[in-house]
Amino acid sequence: MEPLSHRGLPRLSWIDTLYSNFSYGADDYNGEGNEEQKGPPEGSETMPYIDESPTMSPQLSARGQGGGDSISPTPPEGLAPGVEAGKGLEMRKLVLSGFLASEEIYINQLEALLLPMKPLKATATTSQPVLTIQQIETIFYKIQDIYEIHKEFYDNLCPKVQQWDSQVTMGHLFQKLASQLGVYKAFVDNYKVALETAEKCSQSNNQFQKISEELKVKGPKDSKDSHTSVTMEALLYKPIDRVTRSTLVLHDLLKHTPVDHPDYPLLQDALRISQNFLSSINEDIDPRRTAVTTPKGETRQLVKDGFLVEVSESSRKLRHVFLFTDVLLCAKLKKTSAGKHQQYDCKWYIPLADLVFPSPEESEASPQVHPFPDHELEDMKMKISALKSEIQKEKANKGQSRAIERLKKKMFENEFLLLLNSPTIPFRIHNRNGKSYLFLLSSDYERSEWREAIQKLQKKDLQAFVLSSVELQVLTGSCFKLRTVHNIPVTSNKDDDESPGLYGFLHVIVHSAKGFKQSANLYCTLEVDSFGYFVSKAKTRVFRDTTEPKWDEEFEIELEGSQSLRILCYEKCYDKSKVNKDNNEIVDKIMGKGQIQLDPQTVETKNWHTDVIEMNGIKVEFSMKFTSRDMSLKRTPSKKQTGVFGVKISVVTKRERSKVPYIVRQCVEEVEKRGIEEVGIYRISGVATDIQALKAVFDANNKDILLMLSDMDINAIAGTLKLYFRELPEPLLTDRLYPAFMEGIALSDPAAKENCMMHLLRTLPDPNLITFLFLLEHLKRVAEKEPINKMSLHNLATVFGPTLLRPSEVESKAHLTSTADIWSHDVMAQVQVLLYYLQHPPISFAELKRNTLYFSTDV
Repeated sequence: MEPLSHRGLPRLSWIDTLYSNFSYGADDYNGEGNEEQKGPPEGSETMPYIDESPTMSPQLSARGQGGGDSISPTPPEGLAPGVEAGKGLEMRKLVLSGFLASEEIYINQLEALLLPMKPLKATATTSQPVLTIQQIETIFYKIQDIYEIHKEFYDNLCPKVQQWDSQVTMGHLFQKLASQLGVYKAFVDNYKVALETAEKCSQSNNQFQKISEELKVKGPKDSKDSHTSVTMEALLYKPIDRVTRSTLVLHDLLKHTPVDHPDYPLLQDALRISQNFLSSINEDIDPRRTAVTTPKGETRQLVKDGFLVEVSESSRKLRHVFLFTDVLLCAKLKKTSAGKHQQYDCKWYIPLADLVFPSPEESEASPQVHPFPDHELEDMKMKISALKSEIQKEKANKGQSRAIERLKKKMFENEFLLLLNSPTIPFRIHNRNGKSYLFLLSSDYERSEWREAIQKLQKKDLQAFVLSSVELQVLTGSCFKLRTVHNIPVTSNKDDDESPGLYGFLHVIVHSAKGFKQSANLYCTLEVDSFGYFVSKAKTRVFRDTTEPKWDEEFEIELEGSQSLRILCYEKCYDKSKVNKDNNEIVDKIMGKGQIQLDPQTVETKNWHTDVIEMNGIKVEFSMKFTSRDMSLKRTPSKKQTGVFGVKISVVTKRERSKVPYIVRQCVEEVEKRGIEEVGIYRISGVATDIQALKAVFDANNKDILLMLSDMDINAIAGTLKLYFRELPEPLLTDRLYPAFMEGIALSDPAAKENCMMHLLRTLPDPNLITFLFLLEHLKRVAEKEPINKMSLHNLATVFGPTLLRPSEVESKAHLTSTADIWSHDVMAQVQVLLYYLQHPPISFAELKRNTLYFSTDV
């Protein structure tokens, strides 16, 4: 992309704000060489630039009169030295008041820009249009959205500043503002085209030239000047200016916010997002900073880089992949001796002119890569959670830094292994002159991002070439300095004070989507991050042959330290010839994808929060609310004993004169009839409204149950079965025996464990035992289809373990400590108990009751 420039404004590289002379500088880091940053010419209004430090969070350095002391985004003790808490809060008010005044001016500027848009649109459809609709949409691209975002922000912030007191919280407003920076990214990407279009239209149309040269901007409320005249060109620059201004304000707010204030982590998160955003737009705005010059004098820009898992010689290797304007380069960091600059070693490269994506049905099956067993991945998660708890305890007890470092190193090793061994989604790249390469990714989202970035570059007129050893050396040597992703994405690389994420259940309703150009069969999937990578958690039904799908489907998604929600929109393919040889699944086409930050302030309310996610011109509307894990652990007995949900299993079986509750038998039968080969059965969430409808029918003992079951989506039936066990007033394996199950599974001697675990089953009441054995056999049959449904015994134990063992509310008070503790210890033990019985040879009720014990323990 060419450097942005426009009439009357210098080239974009720095910004001079009336706020302060901040510059984004690297902290003690200059890559290779000592380029010194030079400030902008006096009075210039130009683009922000961040020179990235190796920490991924560029530091702000203040160059005031006192020299170049750097201000860390984490001020000591939460406040700048010498600032008392009261004074700090007063400073916050001053910072916010100044920002609010500038926000009012900014909103007035956006209003002035939008003012001519409506009349221009109105004339566009007449016989004498001033501009075409396309020209209008190009010039005013995203301005309306930016205006609405800031108007809402201003309206929410204003009363807080006006009714100021020490308890005021507004971090969530800044965090939400930062989470909507994707709109600014779209604006920046279009900025150059918008300016060029406006300039061409001015030259060819006198009417538009008059409009664009004198737009009236309202003055602030208290100002004597009611209006000032500004050119359209100057106003179009304002959004680019604004993000930097917000980032500087965030930095000042943090500086004057105590560490223990509820706003502190939210402001910190907003600052991190804003800095990363500014850093990413610098790549687009200033090609010189992300470019390497080839020996032939050509400029080669870095467009994207990141860590990917490559399958090489039948084993998994972590690689750093760099996408330049004309070449894809796969590298790994060289091991270097202390004190030496780190360098990359090139493993292979493909000129983009020679790069092709084999279609899944064309590609040969993967080289044999042994998938990592689920139970080992779960064990790693358990170890990581336990180590996190240990590190927190050490810090709380002011433990030795050496002990903390040792724990952190152990945690990094486990997280690295998890990162390396968890991805399963194949991403193939082929050199038309020879070799193919295979990466494994955690999510379709990343695969789509890489593919789109490469295909966008391939639209240009690219030439094939071969790099000489010198050229390759220069290119690989530039990678360390140019890279934008500095750290492997594991939580041990996060700062201590970064948000730990959310633990509990996220309820999401996917309402509808708009913006499709032609009818298609459409569905959405939902993903959340967990342990440093993204996992698919739910999928809507396919809405057939439409441009405006209305799903209105609700899902309950379990969160494990999650910070982001992704929505991917697909077109369903029914062509059976398009099968992916890696996993035998028909390949569906991604129509759009989007991601939002899970802001605790927004989602941790009892009310639904509705939002829209934008993706490639498609808008998906959804709502969400969050239930923390301790709230979701409650078992609530039903007040009506006539139904089946929330009623003791002994009461239900006695009433029905059955050995296994009717609801369990019917759901199991339906899953075995048509869901046993469904990918992710019991893991993928069913639609909450369907599950509630089934619950109501079973509770009413409605005669239409069978008809309804046969029509219902299979994931909803699986979800109804899970809900039944989750809502039992006490767990299927009982409160009384819970401590004994926990002790039994921890025994190391196999014979003692066997004796204890079988004795515990015998001790269960008959309805509980018979139902448990019935369910056990069903889950084993599901796991037999693992090659097709991707549900192993361990996967099923993870889904059902807590459901069948989690104690009722009275009991759980004794076991509950912190969110992380109950996840890492209790829940993992519950999974292990169920897994023990699933891996055990068949257990029959009659045999179990007939067998005598060699020794008895009083439970």
